[in-house]
Amino acid sequence: MGRKSSRVSVSSSFRRYLTYYFRKLLNFVAMRRLLTRLVSRVLLSAPWGPAAAIETQIHTEGRRKLVVGLGNPGMEGTRHSVGMAVLAALAARLGVGDRWRGDKQVSGEVIVSEMQRTHVVLLRPRLLMNVNGVSVAKAAGKFGIKPEDILLVHDELDKPLGKVVLKHGGSARGHNGVRSCVDCLQTDVMPRLRVGIGRPGPGAPVQAHVLGHFSSSEKKVLDSVLVQSVDLLLAQLSQEEPHPPSSPAGGAGKKT
Repeated sequence: MGRKSSRVSVSSSFRRYLTYYFRKLLNFVAMRRLLTRLVSRVLLSAPWGPAAAIETQIHTEGRRKLVVGLGNPGMEGTRHSVGMAVLAALAARLGVGDRWRGDKQVSGEVIVSEMQRTHVVLLRPRLLMNVNGVSVAKAAGKFGIKPEDILLVHDELDKPLGKVVLKHGGSARGHNGVRSCVDCLQTDVMPRLRVGIGRPGPGAPVQAHVLGHFSSSEKKVLDSVLVQSVDLLLAQLSQEEPHPPSSPAGGAGKKT
């Protein structure tokens, strides 16, 4: 009877400690998200630099699209920044790969190009992934591009390498870069090209996998992934279906 009572007591204490630390973890995650949002608000409210340079001007008529490769600056070769690799491949396919220019007004690097009758802005944020949305919102405001005309390209942990899916809006699904864009644009209608990077093997840390570089064998698969991704983006940019009217970027209501 004494041993049984002791086991029940230990089990009860373990559950209490587990509940306590789980609550602490939830509080930490909530606090981190709150701090990220505060940093984003501060960066969005920062004054812009001098007047826009010539390469950033877009004719007022015609359709406008913004394609964003989400990632971390300085970590372009990692799985988490595969969106930047796709964007570089898109720029090369459009014949403008040597036209990247730094733009302090949008905290990123941009290329302004034309495809058929569409003005296309390519954006590589120069902010950390968790606040990429600041750069996206600034670019959308500067170039007068609606949220539904912004294409986000990002890594997808839950899909294997080689799988590429185009998703039209919806939740961030745990992706911090997408969540930042949703927070800063105040809507989740943006189409997204989700590029699978696969999960790590059993026991391997997720963060090390995400921030790590592709292996030699993975790079062979990545080559075909980039081609497929660019094909999907070009098809999306070529669409001419009309969009319903919406508020300017940053003023639209969040989709429920």
